[in-house]
Amino acid sequence: MTALTLSTSGAATLRADALVVGVAKGAKGPVLAPGAEAVDKAFDGKLATVLETLGATGAEGEVTKLPAPSGLKAPVVIAVGLGPVPDKDDAYDSEALRRAAGSAARALTGSKKAGFALPAESVEDAGAVAEGALLGAYAFTAYQGGENKLAPKGKKDSGPKQPLAEVALLGAKPRDKAFKAVAERAVALAEEINRARDLINTPPNDLYPESFAAVATAAGKEHGVKVQILDEKALVKGGFGGLLGVGQGSSHGPRLVKLAYTHPKAEKTLALVGKGITYDSGGISLKPAGHNETMKCDMSGAAAVFAAVVAAARIGLQVNVTGWLALAENMPSGNATRPGDVLRMYSGKTVEVLNTDAEGRLVLADALTRASEEKPDAIVDVATLTGAMVLALGNRTFGIMANDDAFRTSIHEIAEEVGEASWPMPLPADLRKGMDSPTADIANMGERMGGGLVAGLFLQEFVGEGIAWAHLDIAGPAFHEGAPYGYTPKGGTGSAVRTLVRLAERTAAGDLG
Repeated sequence: MTALTLSTSGAATLRADALVVGVAKGAKGPVLAPGAEAVDKAFDGKLATVLETLGATGAEGEVTKLPAPSGLKAPVVIAVGLGPVPDKDDAYDSEALRRAAGSAARALTGSKKAGFALPAESVEDAGAVAEGALLGAYAFTAYQGGENKLAPKGKKDSGPKQPLAEVALLGAKPRDKAFKAVAERAVALAEEINRARDLINTPPNDLYPESFAAVATAAGKEHGVKVQILDEKALVKGGFGGLLGVGQGSSHGPRLVKLAYTHPKAEKTLALVGKGITYDSGGISLKPAGHNETMKCDMSGAAAVFAAVVAAARIGLQVNVTGWLALAENMPSGNATRPGDVLRMYSGKTVEVLNTDAEGRLVLADALTRASEEKPDAIVDVATLTGAMVLALGNRTFGIMANDDAFRTSIHEIAEEVGEASWPMPLPADLRKGMDSPTADIANMGERMGGGLVAGLFLQEFVGEGIAWAHLDIAGPAFHEGAPYGYTPKGGTGSAVRTLVRLAERTAAGDLG
């Protein structure tokens, strides 16, 4: 993990591999952002002119490298675009700072240390820059490099370049308690998001329900989170028909993992439920060619919940946060659930399985019922649940459904605040009829049109009465297949973790919504 320091050095005197400054897009050319003053002075006040000559405009995500003049200790200056210049008296948007810092950190792969002289005079800005830099300095390299038996004896493949090793944040106040706290929060949050990314990116031959549960157990011991694991025998004894039905086709049995962070002064409890399909073949309703290759990411909801609970513990939030990881591998075999089978869920409801590729809602249903038994103040589930949501909102925005409009609005506002694109979605009552079954209490499929909303209506059936509940369908933003941008890498993104952590912070402050 990249280290973060609040540097007491100035930009001119910092010894580092590079200095990062911000440049915005002005009406008449690039405009330097606050924090770049010392660097501009070393360029005799002509840094903006030099950047314009090199073709820089200040557009978001634009990165321009140039050699540093003799007045700076660092040999390289990196100017990163912040987008349009803010209106007069307005500060730079936190998400613009976060993305700019991430772009710069990615450009510094292979470097040991870089000074970030982006706007960081306020606690909020410092936190955004720190988060963006730490999230941008990420790479999944666990399966690259190492010994090559075809190479000359004793030689190893050099492997990929490692992420930027140290971020030195300039312009903050290192001795101020608020700045120290926001830096510690950024480190805890980024480390857990990056841990979630690692889990999502891990191949399914190494990440399956039992091994995921082992990772959770180790993290719980390290950070004071109590972990309980229900294995196959316990699931059978408890009657968890959804988890068992989805997992029975695999040689890797299902698990239900409970993570519990408690605070002695907490007055509220937040329950988080994550879909953890460690690989989704579709089961007997096998996915067509071209749709299987990225299905290791179908546990992204569980990864997000896991990361959020551990982050809450590390930050020390005054709220109880319980995470439920519904883990299973969905495979076709002679033991697999068939279309037409009926499962008896943990709630007692029976479900006719019309499509075994609609498995996420089955494991979540059991976990939602179990979470409801503890009567938390609110439940939020997170899942890569439906392709329909991707069709509706695209690859970068997750949908929010809820049984309470005010709660849904609060989560949407929180997501926008932390820089995660989201959109509130309805739960139309008329779509419920499509899940009527002549054989069971409900079917796991309904109308094709509005399929993402149908899935939400199914889940709602398994939430305890009187409990505020929201469903986040992160099928679009959970796994990024394109080129990296901002602080978003290729592969697992850690989508929804920041929203869940901020929700926990709001709950701790008595502002659940």
